[in-house]
Amino acid sequence: MKFASVAAAILPLASGAMFAKEEYESGAVMAAMMEAKESAWAYHKEAGHYDNKKWNGFDKKRSDKDVIKCKNGKAEAVKGDPDQTYKCKNIDMYDFKTHEELGSNGGEGSGSWGWSHRGREFIAIGQTDGAAFAEVTNKGKLVYLGRLPAQASPVIWREIKVNGDYLIVGSEGVGHNVQIFDLKKLLKVNPKKPVTFDTSKDLAGLFTGLPIGRSHNVVVNEEKNYAVAVGAQPRNSSCASGLIFINMDDPSKPFSPGCSPQDGYIHDAQCIVYRGPDKKYYGRDICYGYNEDTLTIYDVTNKNGPNAGSVISRTPYKGASYTHQGWVLDPMWQTHLLLDDELDEGEIDPNRTDPNSPAIDGFPVTYIFDITKLEKPVNTGFYKSAVRSVDHNQFVYNGLAFQSNYQAGLRVLDVSSIPKQPSGKGVTEIAYFDVYPGDDDLPGGGEAVWDFGTWSHYSFPSGWVVINTIDRGAFVVRLNKFKGRGYGKRWVGKISGS
Repeated sequence: MKFASVAAAILPLASGAMFAKEEYESGAVMAAMMEAKESAWAYHKEAGHYDNKKWNGFDKKRSDKDVIKCKNGKAEAVKGDPDQTYKCKNIDMYDFKTHEELGSNGGEGSGSWGWSHRGREFIAIGQTDGAAFAEVTNKGKLVYLGRLPAQASPVIWREIKVNGDYLIVGSEGVGHNVQIFDLKKLLKVNPKKPVTFDTSKDLAGLFTGLPIGRSHNVVVNEEKNYAVAVGAQPRNSSCASGLIFINMDDPSKPFSPGCSPQDGYIHDAQCIVYRGPDKKYYGRDICYGYNEDTLTIYDVTNKNGPNAGSVISRTPYKGASYTHQGWVLDPMWQTHLLLDDELDEGEIDPNRTDPNSPAIDGFPVTYIFDITKLEKPVNTGFYKSAVRSVDHNQFVYNGLAFQSNYQAGLRVLDVSSIPKQPSGKGVTEIAYFDVYPGDDDLPGGGEAVWDFGTWSHYSFPSGWVVINTIDRGAFVVRLNKFKGRGYGKRWVGKISGS
């Protein structure tokens, strides 16, 4: 069923063809995007387009052995229902739970992350009113275990990471702060008696070192055992919405040793120990920042003080409209990374998108950067999707990039050719699962808007992928040519360089 989008013509900023530097620095671009998204989501919710009741009960007559195979390009979850018949390629569907079935009281989906413990796999699913917990069984079934409520007023923006055995939850809700939850509490939960954890009694810790207790995202470096809050408001605070480090030596007493405000607001980041070819930085603690209009790379080996770390480089690129998120191609070598831009498609506001954007026609682009020299990253090329949509979050696992592309769903790219073909010419889409059938018949196979679809996903080592959608709930899927544990070389199809 096709619904009209309300996300167009929604960036009421100063006149001009593209966003000015001061519009990024003031937060006007981000504020307009958030307002536009909230308006669109509120409209669809009020209109009943997010009514979970029409999807719950999907699996009531199914057994654990049932798999919804991707046949002839479609996975028919409910026979004869076009709104629950999903376009697919090389991905089968194993389970689905609505946000209502996952304990939410009318909330929509956002960030998510997984945790593995002695052969068991658990998923934390971000929702407007908290985070739901579920176990993914070895049959690919989603078993609801309970939830961790929001620490503040409900806000859809809830981002989640895992550091060791601890869940790290940030939110745009004022006063939410950063929740730290011991995931081992899930090990003894009886699924017949799901637990709603107490935010005052059941948290391992609560980081309160944000100016108004609000952040856009959270990041972890598990090897170094620390977390980071990014995009903390207001922008004119001493940390300038940059990297705010959270010491996790004692999760019950988290504190910040310092922050990196040098390049202002950071929308998302990845922090890892550098072991790439740039000898000057080998062994240093590096954060790759996605900073609205640039890729900004930091050396954060020193995290102490109000001006901790340093900016190694700040790199713009052709078509930059809103630098959103990215991931290093291989954490061991760190020669290249992938980056996505959430406003370069043009359909949201064609008058404000850079006319030179390679995605101006609404077909999203994955930008490829050579980072062999951290002081001089180079945008060497890009991969262009064949389906109109907006790209949102992506993570790379053993040569495969798993991407959440809103209404186009989960897309899986073989990116293992990039070190030898940095132009992106060798990148191919090997699988997909489109979670929103409503726009599939439109020209280009979809719409480049934010109204429906997947916000995030998590790929487990066992092969299960949990897709968290804004409007429907969570899907469990798996590549159907997958063999053994892990992806990449264990993918039976052709993988470049395997």
